Amino acid sequence: MKKILSGILILVCAFSLAQNYKYPFQNPKISVEQRIENLLGLLTVDEKIGMMMDNSKAVPRLEIPAYGWWNEALHGVARAGTATVFPQAIGMAATWDAPEHLKTFEMISDEARAKYNKSFDEANKTGRYEGLTFWTPNINIFRDPRWGRGQETYGEDPYLTSVLGVAAVKGLQGDDPQYFKTHACAKHFAVHSGPEWNRHSYNAEISKRDLYETYLPAFKALVLEGNVREVMCAYNAFEGQPCCANNTLLNDILRGKWKYYGMVVSDCWALADFYQEKYHGTHPDEKSAATDALKHSTDLECGDTYNNLNKALASGLITEKDLDISMRRILKGWFELGMLDPKSSVHWNKIPYSVVDSDEHKKQALKMAQKSIVLMKNEKNILPLNKNIKKIAVVGPNADDGLMQLGNYNGTPSSTVTILDGIKTKFPNAEIIFEKGCEVADPSSKTSLYQNFMSQKNGEKGMKVEFFNNNEFKGKPVNISVNKTGINYNSFGGTQLAPGVARENTSAIISGIFKSSYSGDVVFSAFASDIYTLFVDGKEIATRKGPDARHPSEFPIKVEKGKEYLVELHHSQKGKYVNIGFEVYRKDLVNFVSVKEKVKDADVIIFAGGLSPSLEGEEMLVNADGFKGGDKTTIELPKVQRELLAELRNTGKPVVFVLCTGSALGLEQDEKNYDALLNAWYGGQSSGTAVADVLAGDYNPSGRLPITFYKNLEQLDNALSKTSKHQGFENYDMQGRTYRYMIENPLYAFGHGLSYSKFTYGDAQLSKNIINSNEKITITVPVTNISNKDGEEVVQIYVKRNNDVLAPVKTLRAFERVLIASKETKNIQLTISEDSFKFYDEKTDDLVSKSGDYTIFYGGTSENSGLKSLPIKVK
Repeated sequence: MKKILSGILILVCAFSLAQNYKYPFQNPKISVEQRIENLLGLLTVDEKIGMMMDNSKAVPRLEIPAYGWWNEALHGVARAGTATVFPQAIGMAATWDAPEHLKTFEMISDEARAKYNKSFDEANKTGRYEGLTFWTPNINIFRDPRWGRGQETYGEDPYLTSVLGVAAVKGLQGDDPQYFKTHACAKHFAVHSGPEWNRHSYNAEISKRDLYETYLPAFKALVLEGNVREVMCAYNAFEGQPCCANNTLLNDILRGKWKYYGMVVSDCWALADFYQEKYHGTHPDEKSAATDALKHSTDLECGDTYNNLNKALASGLITEKDLDISMRRILKGWFELGMLDPKSSVHWNKIPYSVVDSDEHKKQALKMAQKSIVLMKNEKNILPLNKNIKKIAVVGPNADDGLMQLGNYNGTPSSTVTILDGIKTKFPNAEIIFEKGCEVADPSSKTSLYQNFMSQKNGEKGMKVEFFNNNEFKGKPVNISVNKTGINYNSFGGTQLAPGVARENTSAIISGIFKSSYSGDVVFSAFASDIYTLFVDGKEIATRKGPDARHPSEFPIKVEKGKEYLVELHHSQKGKYVNIGFEVYRKDLVNFVSVKEKVKDADVIIFAGGLSPSLEGEEMLVNADGFKGGDKTTIELPKVQRELLAELRNTGKPVVFVLCTGSALGLEQDEKNYDALLNAWYGGQSSGTAVADVLAGDYNPSGRLPITFYKNLEQLDNALSKTSKHQGFENYDMQGRTYRYMIENPLYAFGHGLSYSKFTYGDAQLSKNIINSNEKITITVPVTNISNKDGEEVVQIYVKRNNDVLAPVKTLRAFERVLIASKETKNIQLTISEDSFKFYDEKTDDLVSKSGDYTIFYGGTSENSGLKSLPIKVK
């Protein structure tokens, strides 16, 4: 009787509180559960289905606005206008600095809230890239350096990925007990890391040991420690079932063992792969695909297959109760973000737009770029450079490329400092010679002439771009703009081509007046995903379609100096994705001897090379030797750069290689051609300043590698298991891969990084030498800076399970980045958690504590020669 009276009292109170609202679900004073049930009872079936896709439909009668669940914030708010752009994720992993990582994502979520507030205030709705639900971070394991999307991850180690992933989640979601600042999303669940070209059809088959010890720990940490609000299931299949309808991953592990009650969202158009024969082809039609995904608790679809849920209902494959299970989790997201509440009730809504691109955020972008830089080699202490140096030669394709620095899944900074800019500013009294020398992977030298375009006669610089929401150029354009930087549009990964432009059945006219600065050949180069036609002065120069359109084609045109030419590129979309590229340039063969002659008198040569996000990334159309579909087929430096480096070495002058990359390269054959190697990754908007600071010694480098740099591809492939039906890159087995399972010595080890300081390690002390299972311990490590320069050291703790041939060689279990003054000794105390002694157990089908003898390694690297050790026994 008391329970009944109590329930009546709650309902009366709720009714009383709701009197000022049209519906109880609008009342923020009642419980979220009550609000969900009220709204669920008000929604029709069609309205529910309309809210179960990323482009959530408005329900005007209930005052629910349209909403775009799809938003990105990998290393800054992406694809949403001006935003602070921090180093690419792999670069932030190289900082090994969890507190600063947390701070960075607190700033990113501040900018995200500010942008959402502005979008909602202006339009009373939010479209794609304007919302609060961010599909970040990518915590897949970077198991193979060939994967183009590895740049989006925190590297190859489960523990480092877990720590940084949890920090990102907490920074995004905030610490308010009532409202989340934004949503974070752990992706891509779970065994997913390329290749890009077959991700829609690939079936990953691995041992349970690899699953639990390598591929799952970061996801488990984000769910159980980070309280991540969304999990994204992957494109590929696992054990024969697509990941977005996978019994083991979704039902048994995520919802079962981990008791995850948050949202599961599909990767974009992943459900369409279920029923297409050229992809997974595991389901006969859209209706069955939608049914299976829903039954396996994929709540929200990025795509449109869930439009078929009505058919599934009519066929009896699902019931409305099945919809409601997912809808409860979706609606909880609306309420816990405060998106249906009065603006004044959510304190995150007070974040002003002035935080976007603020000075404080710019300073943090520089700090993270500095912290991310890894000094990998420094023979004869060639670095830092003398501040009074007289002549510096800056050479290489990445020296003056600000776009390269932004990586992929990036925002748009208000300004970018290139490496060349940074060096010029840092050394104002030195003579700076700049020679691009070569392209990143093209054996020819291209001099861009894009700056010679005007949008129209006497118009502004750049080309006019008109998009139509049909593929026949009919009616008025839905978006007109002037592109001042270069034509490169693509919708891979879901990038919207421009505001208001549809994803499918579009067309574009790109036009401009080209005024030649010389007489001779000018090369117009174009590519597109479907069909394009190139016109010059109204004359059709070329038409390409199908596969012929997808790779860059060059069209040399004779021009006269000072004459103007009307150039138009017409593109019509027939397929699913849009990809449009157009360049204009003067093309010459690379003249290595000429470059050498121009720089031979310099005091030092800075070579800025490596890779580019135009070559490695998500499901890309790339036509270059050594690259396929966004991935690499080799890990060597592109041939043209190797040859240029060798020529620069022949000058006899010191060569400093500033490497820009999102992945590891096999540089063994190039090592002889440079004295110092500085890894700057894709360092974000302030990368050029950070590089110059390190070169000049104004910043003491302290980054560490989050990935292994193998000597060459053979060293990696020869170590891989030969028992898998997949070989090489397609093999997901961990045997021989990454520092945890590699027996041979790599070129540069995981955790490696030099400094302008020198540190020594004393004898560490454990709080206990014998512990019980499920008991944590502390280790105290004395570290001394024996140099004359203050510096940061990254203290690393590794654990090895002895007498277990299947266990990792060693695995990271704790770390801390710490500032140590010159001649100072610090006792660094770290906790080795009870999880450090857990390994896969077949009986329990999970990780359990294993008794036995272990070795604790400690030092500033994972390389054996740089580590000390202590024995420990687990009872």
